[in-house]
Amino acid sequence: MQHYDLMVVGGGPGGYVAAIRAAQLGFKTALVEKQHLGGVCLNWGCIPTKALLRGADVAHSLKEAEHFGFTVGNLSFDINKLVQHSRSVADKLSQGIGYLMKKHNITVIDGSASVADKYRLDVTQGGKVRQYKADHIILATGARARNLPTIAIDGDRVWGAREAMTPTALPGNLLVIGAGAIGVEFASLYNDLGSNVTLVEAVDRITPAEDADISALAEKAFKQRGINVLTNSLVASLDSSGSETVARITGPSGEQELNVDQVILAVGITGNIENLGLEALNVATTNGFINADEFGKTNLAGLYAIGDVAGAPWLAHKASHEAVICVEKIAGVDGVKPLNKNRVPGCTYCRPQIASIGLTEAQALAAGHQINVGRFNLNANGKALAINEAEGLVKTVFDSNSGELLGAHMIGPEVTEQIQGFGIAQQLEATEQELAHTVFAHPTVSESMHESVLDSLGLAIHQ
Repeated sequence: MQHYDLMVVGGGPGGYVAAIRAAQLGFKTALVEKQHLGGVCLNWGCIPTKALLRGADVAHSLKEAEHFGFTVGNLSFDINKLVQHSRSVADKLSQGIGYLMKKHNITVIDGSASVADKYRLDVTQGGKVRQYKADHIILATGARARNLPTIAIDGDRVWGAREAMTPTALPGNLLVIGAGAIGVEFASLYNDLGSNVTLVEAVDRITPAEDADISALAEKAFKQRGINVLTNSLVASLDSSGSETVARITGPSGEQELNVDQVILAVGITGNIENLGLEALNVATTNGFINADEFGKTNLAGLYAIGDVAGAPWLAHKASHEAVICVEKIAGVDGVKPLNKNRVPGCTYCRPQIASIGLTEAQALAAGHQINVGRFNLNANGKALAINEAEGLVKTVFDSNSGELLGAHMIGPEVTEQIQGFGIAQQLEATEQELAHTVFAHPTVSESMHESVLDSLGLAIHQ
């Protein structure tokens, strides 16, 4: 039976990073992957959706061209070319992961793995089972889209993210169920490409994980774009027996029927914990995710879990950081600290973009903080006005006693690229006063970050 110091199950942004860090630290390392190196994020999530959303940005720019003095005519759009671009980006990056595995002398094993016993993995491929021993086994198997009790992804009328990323034709009328990050990204994408979009959310606002002020501005922007937003609403049933799918939607105004060509289901995820042998070994799980401590350890000796399969936040960059922390703890590296999940930025790539880090205003108050809140609207920012993207807000939440930055929340152009400024500030424990005295370049959209900090102190200049 072949033996490794460390084996990783799953080749996504948690798994392949864990394998690389283990190899760097001198472990004899193997990675088991049943399908594509790079996992869902690289192949069917984070990366290819951004390639598609770039196409949506181009479509929006073309629609706005007249504002800048351009007349654009005789346009045509081939969705297959956009999808081809998206897939080529994913393929290129997946090949890059393969190169990194070879560079670090990591053995890549094709197949489906299960934990057969302490320190043992069985890998099945083509009906054959191979057994391996490992001193440490890291599970990084990710997560998948969740179905509703009465509505399930079928790949035909009801799409999950994978089908929504590879359409062969643009739906004329589209229903998106769920207004979290995935749902609003697809609603934004298809709206910009020309579909009539209805977005349904069960709770009282879209992007419910975000600060309430950000959610309100996102909903306002979506409605201005012509997206039909239905909150406090449920899709009671779908009837796909005819040429169109008939959705029965219940909400505050009663019940309505909506005829659509396509449905995207985006109501959350569940961990990929099945067929891993966890039940037989009494590995603890909760609500479809593996229980792991702050360093990734499960209740079974030698077994670890990181990334989406180990619970929220379900973000690729969180998985990668957990991977490094887990492996370095195993290796006994000095000074390894657990991940502070309150300092993990979240980004949503709809239009306008949304980005946040830390506590919302409501969460800060619920945690007992006395707070200073700063707000700055982008309609007073010169760069945002110059690029005709002035709908947005930067909101900062500080502890009024210590000056600690508790949270930052942004909506507007390219805020996903700017949020890391607040992330660095949190990591370096910069205070409200220190951020207020930081010089921001002019003219930039990021000046609004500075103005929001100043506003929290009652010192805003431009509003």
